[in-house]
Amino acid sequence: MGREGRPLLSLPYGQRLLPGTLLGRYNRFLADVRLEQNGAVLTAHCVNTGRMEGLTRPGTRVWLSHHPERKTRLKYTWEITELDGYMVGTNTATPNRIVGELLARGLLRGLSGHTELRAEKSYGDGSRMDFWLLKGGREHFVEVKNCHLVYPDGRGYFPDSPSVRAARHMHELIEAAGRGVRAWVIFTVQRTAVFAVRPSDAHDPDFARAAREARAAGVRFIALQVHPTPEALVVERRIPVDLRPYPTARQEKWRAALRAQTPAWFRSAPEH
Repeated sequence: MGREGRPLLSLPYGQRLLPGTLLGRYNRFLADVRLEQNGAVLTAHCVNTGRMEGLTRPGTRVWLSHHPERKTRLKYTWEITELDGYMVGTNTATPNRIVGELLARGLLRGLSGHTELRAEKSYGDGSRMDFWLLKGGREHFVEVKNCHLVYPDGRGYFPDSPSVRAARHMHELIEAAGRGVRAWVIFTVQRTAVFAVRPSDAHDPDFARAAREARAAGVRFIALQVHPTPEALVVERRIPVDLRPYPTARQEKWRAALRAQTPAWFRSAPEH
């Protein structure tokens, strides 16, 4: 929590989300949903390139935002999944929106007091940083990562599938830190009942190794617990990032159980 036990930030959606039932995810970026309001079946945009471990079980309750102004046929976006009594954010564009607002308002310790702030700043040979800050004449690079996978041990794990891109980002931050840039990684965990974040050795040992190398090189890691509701995204508190190595037997067991329950996605639209 922030000062006096208050959330760090409450960021409204600007609309009330629509509840429905997930019928299936397919072609990775599409999901068919039956709306509770009228029973209509529609296709929503799934803004998530990962496996979405545990979140794609047909019959699960989900929440959608509606964007009638879009010129494409996808007028809805999958925002939240209800899983075992918890609301879990599934839109991987949300973390950048949250962190951008926190940075603009100067609400993150160590990253406030900047004189310049830019999003999606290009640098080097075709690289791009989520956020760039200038503070006290020194550059700060900020890389944002979405985390929704929380196992029974109460820890969030990132990523939930192999990510060459995420490991590459760690190496880019190591290089930047070596040039004197202050480099940061911010994990946003889009659900409650989580007390720390770990790199997932079970899903992507290359990323986990790169994250530990980044910490040794001076890259700073923080995590934010976000409570998504149908009305707003509530940033409740900062939580630790635990980069210590650990045995993965329990995580592998939990992973296998969830994979058996939830397909990653169908290759084509399922029949309803």
